[in-house]
Amino acid sequence: MPTAIAVTSADLVLPATDQQTPTAAVLQPPQEQPLEAALGEMHLLIEQFGYVVIVHPTSLDVAYERRLHTVRSILESDRIAIVRSELPPLGVAVLVRQLRQLSVCDFSAGVVAAASRLLPHYIHAGAVLNSVAKLDHVPVSLKTHAKSWVPGSQFGVVAAPQPQLVRIGPEARLAGPEYATNLAVARGQLQSDWVTGTLAPSWQVQGVQEVALPADSARWWGTPKLIEFATHLADLYTLYQLVASVRRERCGWCGMELIGDRCCFCTAPLTPPENQTHASGVPTHGAQAPRTS
Repeated sequence: MPTAIAVTSADLVLPATDQQTPTAAVLQPPQEQPLEAALGEMHLLIEQFGYVVIVHPTSLDVAYERRLHTVRSILESDRIAIVRSELPPLGVAVLVRQLRQLSVCDFSAGVVAAASRLLPHYIHAGAVLNSVAKLDHVPVSLKTHAKSWVPGSQFGVVAAPQPQLVRIGPEARLAGPEYATNLAVARGQLQSDWVTGTLAPSWQVQGVQEVALPADSARWWGTPKLIEFATHLADLYTLYQLVASVRRERCGWCGMELIGDRCCFCTAPLTPPENQTHASGVPTHGAQAPRTS
């Protein structure tokens, strides 16, 4: 049974790249759905899938985020993981699609949820902007800030995994992934072919997919005149091998299987090995091929 992946807005659900990738459940904000209905919807997801991993950006409205935790608390469920991502909106959407891909593999829900903290290290998320005057997610020098007021200026920005900022010109370069990736591109109110004509070839991307711009992108980047982009590992087998190569542990608090140093379901940090009490029947760490049916 696949783990359910849920999101807080429909524009975080990118089109699947294959017929096996399931969609994500789209939750509703508090002003559009009564608490009772939200509880019923979440209960149904748990009954149908067993576990639910909710992914939302850090820029999510406070009331909406509070609603998510309220639903989890009232249901008293340890089957709901709430994951906050610091990636820009398109980067979050790319991450969500990767989790959707992994959800049909033979990983436990704990590993799928924990993969949300591993995969962002392999996502280069950025944008082309006409101004960085209101950009507050990436450091901007006073000199660069002044240049943003020059008519016709455009800037290439990478927010993750490491911040970068350049003024676009003949010598402009952004450091990118050193492995094969695909590129998702979402166009706002900016005319430029720099992403597809210059950046993509320099990063040696294997394919480019045009997608819709997430609604929150203009606010996140500080301007509606932008083109957002995000590289990602698109191949399921590569994603599978990446996650499977990480040592799996058991959460000392709730017993969920995990990778990394923190459980996404109960948020407890990984207990040092000498203090762990493992339950019987812990699965082996050996990787198996992804399920394809």
